[in-house]
Amino acid sequence: MKPRHQRLALILGGIVILGTATAFVLNAFQDNLVFFFTPSQITKGEAPQNKAFRVGGMVKVGSIQKEGINTSFIVTDTAKEIKVTYSGILPDLFQEGKGVVAQGKLSNPDLFTASEVLAKHDENYMPPEAQHAVEQANKAAKTLK
Repeated sequence: MKPRHQRLALILGGIVILGTATAFVLNAFQDNLVFFFTPSQITKGEAPQNKAFRVGGMVKVGSIQKEGINTSFIVTDTAKEIKVTYSGILPDLFQEGKGVVAQGKLSNPDLFTASEVLAKHDENYMPPEAQHAVEQANKAAKTLK
């Protein structure tokens, strides 16, 4: 084989290896990508049915029900609500009326089964996605009045 053909084969081999590595990285990224949805978006049917995602908003006052390590509560964006169930130990800062983000899947259109629950870390903090969702829901509620 001529040196020119060897260089061409080496370059093509490098491109194939680089393309394969890129495909693996993008596939891994896609598998770990978790989107955020509000209760309003979930009730409109915008959330995926068989894929993990995050739901965020405020924990509705009076909605927390505990049975051992199983907990159910309602997350609201002030316009719509979704019931969340979680089995495990909740964060210490998890409270009614405070911001929360839960990661998991929809069990049915009205029930979100969380695998992880995240709570605010100080009294001035709300997850940016949840804050935006509450603001959007408040704007929508004002336009309907």
